[in-house]
Amino acid sequence: MSNYVNKDNNFEQANPTSRECPHCGAHAPLLPLATPTFEVVRNAKPRHVGLAFRCAACNEPRFVRAAVRAIGDERIELSSTLTEVERCRERFQYGYLPERVARLFRETLDCYTHDTFNAFASMCRRTVHASWDQLGRHARLRWHELFQDVVNIGDIDGATTRKLETILFGDQEHLPEINADEAAVLIEVIKDLLYQCFVRTGKLRAAMRMRRFFAGESTMANVTPIERRRESA
Repeated sequence: MSNYVNKDNNFEQANPTSRECPHCGAHAPLLPLATPTFEVVRNAKPRHVGLAFRCAACNEPRFVRAAVRAIGDERIELSSTLTEVERCRERFQYGYLPERVARLFRETLDCYTHDTFNAFASMCRRTVHASWDQLGRHARLRWHELFQDVVNIGDIDGATTRKLETILFGDQEHLPEINADEAAVLIEVIKDLLYQCFVRTGKLRAAMRMRRFFAGESTMANVTPIERRRESA
């Protein structure tokens, strides 16, 4: 299926497109807002054209590119694959991270969002070292054990495992380059490591404090006023 720009500048969309919005987070339809004109595309003959849509949920603009497949006398055929110019930012529960770790990890995920994969790998290492500084002298050993668990659970192949291990735990002088596929694995690895060490720990401790608080309240509720006076005496 293709999209078309007709001679009268009417835009025909093959199928409705729904995407996650980077502004409101909703998975909503994209509604055409501004499309290329027939005469301009026919005269310029570009390989790609830009289109503007709006999010059906929040009405914020969404910009995409589409390849020009064919230019005819009556209409122009565009690819049905729309490539977004503005991608959704990766989400994480930053509130559980120490301030410095959270700041570095935000930049780390921004690098991934913008497809700067080698910068992303470098920022992963900085985030890991900042986390070790926060967690103490046994942090490196603990993180390596967690890394091995992720490798086993995720069934990551040996070559990718060795490269990611070098990125996260290797010396400062050697940082291998990575491609999009390896970066896709690395982002899940680093998110899981941070979740296990900070988010899971924070949530578990908060839940225990809450349970103990209500357990104490329940115990006090069963004590009679006379018993309370005796205890206070």
